[in-house]
Amino acid sequence: MVIAVDGPAASGKGTLAKKLAAELGYAYLDTGAVYRTVALLTLQGGGDVAKPEDVEKALETIRKGITPAMLADPALRTGEVAEAAAVVAQMPEVRKAVRDFQNDFAKNPPNNAPGAVLDGRDIGTVVCPDADIKFYVTAEPEERARRRFLELKDRTPGLTLEEVQKDINDRDHHDMSRTISPLKAADDAIILDNTHLNAKQALDAALEIVKNKFSGGGGPSPAGGAKGPRI
Repeated sequence: MVIAVDGPAASGKGTLAKKLAAELGYAYLDTGAVYRTVALLTLQGGGDVAKPEDVEKALETIRKGITPAMLADPALRTGEVAEAAAVVAQMPEVRKAVRDFQNDFAKNPPNNAPGAVLDGRDIGTVVCPDADIKFYVTAEPEERARRRFLELKDRTPGLTLEEVQKDINDRDHHDMSRTISPLKAADDAIILDNTHLNAKQALDAALEIVKNKFSGGGGPSPAGGAKGPRI
């Protein structure tokens, strides 16, 4: 079984996807970390992320396979790598290589796992359009900014909630309006609005959907797009 989890920045999709995979015993892939890995490898090799020929060297590593340790590298979470990842993600050759890796992960989960959970921004629409279950995780922009601010404030002195809110708004606009793989809910996605849910409540709601799928109940009937079924 393949479960796709998409959603905007700071929506809690990563937390949900990781917990869902752990609960089900499935393999988990943070697809954004793959793009960050391409960027980090390019930077570590002294390359320019704006030059396809420099990025190509990193893509060779991606094609050979990424280890769990590479995806867990703390350096992936730095601002420099995040900005570099946004640059390389616009390159068609990078998106193809990363998509091939993601597709292989979904079709052949590592360690013989019985299924895979992938989170990102275009999993249900582009990477795994035939996923068995698709979640689109979201929350009100103000709540997402509040959560991100609480996450960052202790290690980012001087950071303000207003700055985080602007960053969230800018990221939403960029993700939803970009030409390549814009962020949007798949027509058959189940919308999980967790504005008023904690992590456990969101997980319980998602697990109920998965349980219904296993039992043949199917969960909420998809009605299409962001105006579709909500939990």
